[in-house]
Amino acid sequence: MLKTNIDNLVQLSVTGEIAHPAYARTPYRISADGEPVVVAGSAGVTYNVRVGDSATRWAADHVEPAVSIKNPKGNGFDGANGGLNVLACIGNEARVVSGKAEGEKGVVTGKHGGAERVMVDFPADVMEKMLPGDNILVRGWGVGMELLDYSGVKVFSLSPQLLEAWGIEEADGRLKVPVTHRVPAAVMGSGLGQASVHRGDYDITLFDEKTASEYDLNHLRLGDIVAIVDADHSYGRIYRTGAVSIGIIIHGDSFVAGHGPGVTSLMTAKGGEIEPVINPDANIASILKLRTDL
Repeated sequence: MLKTNIDNLVQLSVTGEIAHPAYARTPYRISADGEPVVVAGSAGVTYNVRVGDSATRWAADHVEPAVSIKNPKGNGFDGANGGLNVLACIGNEARVVSGKAEGEKGVVTGKHGGAERVMVDFPADVMEKMLPGDNILVRGWGVGMELLDYSGVKVFSLSPQLLEAWGIEEADGRLKVPVTHRVPAAVMGSGLGQASVHRGDYDITLFDEKTASEYDLNHLRLGDIVAIVDADHSYGRIYRTGAVSIGIIIHGDSFVAGHGPGVTSLMTAKGGEIEPVINPDANIASILKLRTDL
């Protein structure tokens, strides 16, 4: 087990309501090829999409797996919704506290920037009992985490639960981190330049067919943990040769230029302390045993 400061981390309650899907006055989105499309979007209870499923095959745009929550007592980044989006960490326990599914438990699996929503995975039979407006309590635990033997590695939005189960190994002063894919920073899009990576995500663009094929990016799954090569997330998301950042796929692909499967940051290092190791099972659905049908 990696040495951390988890005994000093504060656990805080944060809540959100299941967000209702919404459209602007026009339902059309303009694709990267200039075509207008109308498809399903994000938010709500997504009955047939969960972590472990494809991030790229859906007739949808930015589809969010399972349940999407937002705190209405805030305006995007601000207030209570800002607290939810910062303090909820990937792998945290979530519990339904209102509605017909009250008492059921789930797991935080992502944070969607721009929309400022948090995604929570629940079993399919539980989702059948849920509806927009139901309240979800998250036991926020992980903000402020440090890896005590690796001062060059910064950690974000990572719960102790996920860190313990992940299977990271230490060798020769480096962390061998299981990931499903390596992603070149050159194809990263929306979300670049944000001043903080403690919430939200940024997108892998899949419009360059040669790159997508070379790195097998068309087979990304929701919940996959990936390594973004030549990307530094220390104080925002930037291109930096030699840096490696690790994140989790939190929403699906997009038709819109600059967008694609979203990645919430988990850790970063610019001095070679992180060595990505390809493992097809490095998906949160497998790591935390969220599904038995994969």
